Amino acid sequence: MTDGTDAAGAVAGVGEELAKGRAALGLSIADIARQLKFSTRQIEAMEQERFADLPGGTFGRGMVRSYARLLKLDSEQLVGRMAARVAVPDNAEAVAGTRRPIPITDNARRTNLIYAASSLAILGVIAAVAIQWQRERSDASRLTFVAPAREAQPPAEPRRVAAAAPVAIQPMNLDSPASAETVAPAPAAEGNRRIVMKFDRESWVEVRGRNGKTIFSRLNAAGSEQTVEGRPPFSLIIGNAQYVQLSYEDRPIDLAPHVKVEVARFTLE
Repeated sequence: MTDGTDAAGAVAGVGEELAKGRAALGLSIADIARQLKFSTRQIEAMEQERFADLPGGTFGRGMVRSYARLLKLDSEQLVGRMAARVAVPDNAEAVAGTRRPIPITDNARRTNLIYAASSLAILGVIAAVAIQWQRERSDASRLTFVAPAREAQPPAEPRRVAAAAPVAIQPMNLDSPASAETVAPAPAAEGNRRIVMKFDRESWVEVRGRNGKTIFSRLNAAGSEQTVEGRPPFSLIIGNAQYVQLSYEDRPIDLAPHVKVEVARFTLE
Protein backbone atom coordinates (compact mmCIF):
# COMPACT_ATOMS: atom_id res chain seq x y z
CA MET A 1 0.00 0.00 0.00
CA THR A 2 2.80 2.41 0.84
CA ASP A 3 4.55 1.82 -2.51
CA GLY A 4 1.33 2.46 -4.42
CA THR A 5 0.65 5.66 -2.51
CA ASP A 6 4.18 6.95 -3.13
CA ALA A 7 3.96 6.15 -6.85
CA ALA A 8 0.60 7.91 -7.12
CA GLY A 9 1.99 10.94 -5.32
CA ALA A 10 4.99 11.08 -7.67
CA VAL A 11 2.71 10.96 -10.70
CA ALA A 12 0.35 13.50 -9.20
CA GLY A 13 3.22 15.95 -8.97
CA VAL A 14 3.79 15.96 -12.74
CA GLY A 15 0.83 18.16 -13.66
CA GLU A 16 1.35 20.38 -10.62
CA GLU A 17 5.00 20.94 -11.56
CA LEU A 18 4.03 21.83 -15.14
CA ALA A 19 1.38 24.30 -13.93
CA LYS A 20 3.79 25.92 -11.46
CA GLY A 21 6.51 26.20 -14.13
CA ARG A 22 4.08 27.91 -16.50
CA ALA A 23 2.87 30.33 -13.81
CA ALA A 24 6.48 31.17 -12.86
CA LEU A 25 7.08 32.31 -16.46
CA GLY A 26 3.89 34.39 -16.48
CA LEU A 27 2.38 32.34 -19.33
CA SER A 28 -1.25 31.39 -19.83
CA ILE A 29 -2.56 28.04 -21.07
CA ALA A 30 -3.36 29.73 -24.39
CA ASP A 31 0.25 30.98 -24.63
CA ILE A 32 1.59 27.44 -24.14
CA ALA A 33 -0.89 25.95 -26.63
CA ARG A 34 0.09 28.52 -29.25
CA GLN A 35 3.83 27.90 -28.86
CA LEU A 36 3.58 24.08 -28.81
CA LYS A 37 0.84 23.96 -31.50
CA PHE A 38 -1.34 21.88 -29.11
CA SER A 39 -4.96 22.50 -28.16
CA THR A 40 -5.80 24.20 -24.86
CA ARG A 41 -7.68 21.05 -23.82
CA GLN A 42 -4.48 19.01 -24.17
CA ILE A 43 -2.53 21.53 -22.04
CA GLU A 44 -5.26 21.39 -19.39
CA ALA A 45 -5.24 17.57 -19.51
CA MET A 46 -1.46 17.50 -18.81
CA GLU A 47 -1.70 19.98 -15.92
CA GLN A 48 -4.72 18.16 -14.42
CA GLU A 49 -2.98 14.77 -14.97
CA ARG A 50 -5.77 13.45 -17.18
CA PHE A 51 -3.22 11.53 -19.23
CA ALA A 52 -5.93 9.19 -20.52
CA ASP A 53 -7.27 12.14 -22.57
CA LEU A 54 -3.94 12.43 -24.45
CA PRO A 55 -2.91 10.35 -27.47
CA GLY A 56 -1.80 6.96 -26.22
CA GLY A 57 1.68 5.63 -25.49
CA THR A 58 4.67 7.38 -27.01
CA PHE A 59 2.63 10.36 -28.29
CA GLY A 60 1.36 11.27 -24.82
CA ARG A 61 4.86 11.07 -23.35
CA GLY A 62 6.21 13.19 -26.20
CA MET A 63 3.65 15.93 -25.46
CA VAL A 64 4.66 16.06 -21.78
CA ARG A 65 8.35 16.07 -22.80
CA SER A 66 7.78 19.03 -25.18
CA TYR A 67 5.86 20.96 -22.52
CA ALA A 68 8.61 20.39 -19.93
CA ARG A 69 11.36 21.49 -22.35
CA LEU A 70 9.47 24.69 -23.14
CA LEU A 71 9.38 25.47 -19.39
CA LYS A 72 13.09 24.53 -19.00
CA LEU A 73 12.18 21.66 -16.65
CA ASP A 74 13.77 18.20 -16.42
CA SER A 75 11.70 16.58 -19.17
CA GLU A 76 13.07 13.05 -18.82
CA GLN A 77 12.48 13.03 -15.07
CA LEU A 78 8.85 14.12 -15.51
CA VAL A 79 8.19 11.59 -18.28
CA GLY A 80 9.70 8.84 -16.11
CA ARG A 81 7.35 9.73 -13.25
CA MET A 82 4.27 9.43 -15.45
CA ALA A 83 5.37 6.12 -17.03
CA ALA A 84 3.14 4.10 -14.71
CA ARG A 85 0.04 5.85 -16.07
CA VAL A 86 0.94 6.15 -19.77
CA ALA A 87 2.02 2.71 -20.86
CA VAL A 88 3.63 2.00 -24.24
CA PRO A 89 1.38 -0.27 -26.33
CA ASP A 90 2.41 -3.92 -26.47
CA ASN A 91 3.24 -4.35 -30.18
CA ALA A 92 3.70 -8.09 -29.82
CA GLU A 93 0.21 -8.46 -28.39
CA ALA A 94 -1.24 -6.27 -31.15
CA VAL A 95 0.44 -8.38 -33.84
CA ALA A 96 -0.72 -11.60 -32.21
CA GLY A 97 -4.27 -10.25 -32.20
CA THR A 98 -4.22 -9.72 -35.95
CA ARG A 99 -3.25 -13.38 -36.46
CA ARG A 100 -6.25 -14.77 -34.64
CA PRO A 101 -8.63 -16.58 -37.02
CA ILE A 102 -11.79 -14.70 -37.88
CA PRO A 103 -14.81 -16.94 -37.34
CA ILE A 104 -16.76 -17.41 -40.55
CA THR A 105 -20.36 -17.44 -39.39
CA ASP A 106 -23.54 -15.83 -40.61
CA ASN A 107 -23.40 -13.32 -37.77
CA ALA A 108 -19.76 -12.45 -38.50
CA ARG A 109 -19.96 -11.95 -42.26
CA ARG A 110 -21.33 -8.42 -41.99
CA THR A 111 -18.60 -7.50 -39.47
CA ASN A 112 -15.95 -8.91 -41.80
CA LEU A 113 -17.28 -6.85 -44.71
CA ILE A 114 -17.19 -3.68 -42.59
CA TYR A 115 -13.65 -4.53 -41.48
CA ALA A 116 -12.54 -5.04 -45.09
CA ALA A 117 -14.12 -1.76 -46.21
CA SER A 118 -12.47 0.11 -43.34
CA SER A 119 -9.09 -1.43 -44.21
CA LEU A 120 -9.44 -0.35 -47.83
CA ALA A 121 -10.36 3.17 -46.73
CA ILE A 122 -7.29 3.37 -44.46
CA LEU A 123 -5.04 2.12 -47.25
CA GLY A 124 -6.52 4.76 -49.55
CA VAL A 125 -5.77 7.52 -47.03
CA ILE A 126 -2.19 6.27 -46.59
CA ALA A 127 -1.69 6.19 -50.35
CA ALA A 128 -3.07 9.73 -50.72
CA VAL A 129 -0.76 11.03 -47.99
CA ALA A 130 2.24 9.35 -49.61
CA ILE A 131 1.42 10.82 -53.03
CA GLN A 132 0.96 14.31 -51.54
CA TRP A 133 4.26 14.02 -49.67
CA GLN A 134 6.10 13.03 -52.83
CA ARG A 135 4.48 15.92 -54.71
CA GLU A 136 5.46 18.48 -52.05
CA ARG A 137 9.02 17.13 -51.96
CA SER A 138 9.21 17.38 -55.75
CA ASP A 139 7.90 20.97 -55.64
CA ALA A 140 10.43 21.87 -52.93
CA SER A 141 13.30 20.50 -55.01
CA ARG A 142 12.32 22.86 -57.85
CA LEU A 143 12.27 25.97 -55.67
CA THR A 144 14.81 28.59 -56.64
CA PHE A 145 16.49 31.21 -54.52
CA VAL A 146 14.48 34.40 -54.14
CA ALA A 147 16.69 37.44 -53.67
CA PRO A 148 15.95 39.38 -50.46
CA ALA A 149 13.66 42.38 -51.01
CA ARG A 150 15.49 45.63 -50.18
CA GLU A 151 13.90 48.91 -49.28
CA ALA A 152 15.35 52.10 -50.68
CA GLN A 153 18.40 53.24 -48.68
CA PRO A 154 20.12 56.64 -48.63
CA PRO A 155 23.27 56.91 -50.76
CA ALA A 156 26.19 55.13 -49.09
CA GLU A 157 29.54 56.68 -48.46
CA PRO A 158 32.02 56.12 -51.32
CA ARG A 159 34.00 53.44 -49.49
CA ARG A 160 31.02 51.52 -48.07
CA VAL A 161 30.03 48.20 -49.71
CA ALA A 162 26.33 47.63 -50.37
CA ALA A 163 24.80 44.83 -48.26
CA ALA A 164 23.64 42.84 -51.30
CA ALA A 165 26.94 43.09 -53.19
CA PRO A 166 28.94 39.83 -53.42
CA VAL A 167 32.15 39.66 -51.41
CA ALA A 168 35.27 39.20 -53.54
CA ILE A 169 37.80 36.74 -52.12
CA GLN A 170 41.35 36.83 -53.41
CA PRO A 171 42.75 33.42 -54.45
CA MET A 172 45.38 32.04 -52.09
CA ASN A 173 48.92 31.72 -53.41
CA LEU A 174 50.19 28.42 -52.03
CA ASP A 175 53.79 29.38 -52.78
CA SER A 176 53.53 32.56 -50.71
CA PRO A 177 51.14 32.05 -47.68
CA ALA A 178 51.81 35.60 -46.46
CA SER A 179 50.04 37.02 -49.53
CA ALA A 180 46.64 35.45 -48.63
CA GLU A 181 44.00 37.99 -47.59
CA THR A 182 41.02 37.29 -45.29
CA VAL A 183 37.91 39.30 -46.16
CA ALA A 184 35.29 39.81 -43.43
CA PRO A 185 31.56 39.54 -44.35
CA ALA A 186 29.99 42.82 -45.46
CA PRO A 187 28.08 44.55 -42.61
CA ALA A 188 24.28 44.44 -42.69
CA ALA A 189 22.53 47.55 -44.03
CA GLU A 190 21.16 49.94 -41.42
CA GLY A 191 17.90 48.62 -39.95
CA ASN A 192 18.44 45.13 -41.40
CA ARG A 193 18.89 41.98 -39.33
CA ARG A 194 20.90 38.91 -40.25
CA ILE A 195 19.86 35.23 -39.97
CA VAL A 196 22.53 32.52 -40.39
CA MET A 197 21.53 28.86 -40.89
CA LYS A 198 23.76 25.77 -40.98
CA PHE A 199 22.32 22.49 -42.28
CA ASP A 200 23.51 19.13 -40.95
CA ARG A 201 21.00 17.41 -43.26
CA GLU A 202 18.95 18.44 -46.28
CA SER A 203 16.30 20.99 -45.24
CA TRP A 204 13.73 23.19 -46.96
CA VAL A 205 13.47 26.78 -45.64
CA GLU A 206 11.10 29.67 -46.31
CA VAL A 207 11.63 33.17 -44.81
CA ARG A 208 9.15 36.05 -45.15
CA GLY A 209 10.10 39.63 -44.29
CA ARG A 210 8.26 42.51 -42.62
CA ASN A 211 6.01 43.17 -45.60
CA GLY A 212 5.01 39.50 -45.87
CA LYS A 213 7.00 38.95 -49.07
CA THR A 214 9.19 35.86 -49.43
CA ILE A 215 12.86 36.84 -49.19
CA PHE A 216 14.31 33.31 -49.07
CA SER A 217 12.86 29.98 -50.20
CA ARG A 218 14.86 26.93 -51.21
CA LEU A 219 15.95 23.37 -50.51
CA ASN A 220 19.34 23.41 -48.77
CA ALA A 221 21.89 20.62 -49.06
CA ALA A 222 23.44 18.90 -46.06
CA GLY A 223 26.65 20.62 -44.91
CA SER A 224 25.69 23.98 -46.49
CA GLU A 225 25.24 27.37 -44.82
CA GLN A 226 22.92 30.25 -45.75
CA THR A 227 22.74 33.90 -44.63
CA VAL A 228 19.52 35.93 -44.99
CA GLU A 229 19.19 39.67 -44.35
CA GLY A 230 16.15 41.90 -44.19
CA ARG A 231 13.93 43.96 -41.93
CA PRO A 232 12.11 42.17 -39.07
CA PRO A 233 9.80 40.70 -38.10
CA PHE A 234 10.63 37.47 -39.99
CA SER A 235 8.24 34.51 -40.38
CA LEU A 236 10.15 31.22 -40.83
CA ILE A 237 9.18 27.69 -41.85
CA ILE A 238 12.02 25.14 -41.54
CA GLY A 239 11.70 21.49 -42.54
CA ASN A 240 13.85 18.79 -40.90
CA ALA A 241 14.40 21.47 -38.24
CA GLN A 242 16.16 19.20 -35.71
CA TYR A 243 19.17 19.16 -38.06
CA VAL A 244 19.36 22.95 -38.53
CA GLN A 245 21.47 25.39 -36.45
CA LEU A 246 20.15 28.96 -36.57
CA SER A 247 21.53 32.20 -35.17
CA TYR A 248 19.86 35.62 -35.26
CA GLU A 249 22.19 38.60 -34.98
CA ASP A 250 24.92 36.20 -33.75
CA ARG A 251 22.59 34.86 -31.05
CA PRO A 252 21.81 31.09 -31.20
CA ILE A 253 18.09 30.26 -31.42
CA ASP A 254 16.72 27.00 -29.96
CA LEU A 255 14.33 25.53 -32.55
CA ALA A 256 13.14 22.61 -30.39
CA PRO A 257 10.15 24.45 -28.81
CA HIS A 258 8.85 25.36 -32.29
CA VAL A 259 9.15 21.88 -33.91
CA LYS A 260 6.03 19.90 -34.72
CA VAL A 261 6.32 16.77 -36.91
CA GLU A 262 9.89 17.80 -37.91
CA VAL A 263 8.76 21.28 -39.11
CA ALA A 264 9.45 24.49 -37.16
CA ARG A 265 7.18 27.52 -37.61
CA PHE A 266 8.02 30.71 -35.67
CA THR A 267 8.61 34.48 -35.86
CA LEU A 268 11.75 36.48 -35.15
CA GLU A 269 11.16 40.05 -34.03
